[in-house]
Amino acid sequence: MVRLTVALIAKSISHKNRHEEDFGQYLRKITHLNLSDKNIDAIGDLSLCKNLRVLYLYDNRISQIQNLNFASNITHLYLQNNFITCIENLSSLKNLEKLYLGGNCITVVEGLEKLEDIRELHIESQHLPLGEKLLFDPRSLRSLAVS
Repeated sequence: MVRLTVALIAKSISHKNRHEEDFGQYLRKITHLNLSDKNIDAIGDLSLCKNLRVLYLYDNRISQIQNLNFASNITHLYLQNNFITCIENLSSLKNLEKLYLGGNCITVVEGLEKLEDIRELHIESQHLPLGEKLLFDPRSLRSLAVS
């Protein structure tokens, strides 16, 4: 089990200026974080990453969207090719413009009604049970209608 935490970020990032600032200050400043293809199966506490704008978590083993309440500045979220079954816990991402969820196991597009700035939703190639079709919740469809 690999949980996305600050400790994992520390291991994954080559931090060139460690002498000038501590790691906590560095985490508060980063705007882009690429942790794709790291066998991550859960998103832990990343609340120190207050200025995060772009988060790459594609090609992992994540089954649930969680612990992103801190991330009100995120504009791009890449979660393709994971094991996500439900679109949830995104209402705090007020600035989210692009959401990439292709290649997961989502059957219902829902939970997007509070994402007023969403411009792109990529939801292609879902691994659905035989005979199932991708459904859209009317509330989420209304919020996507302006995108």
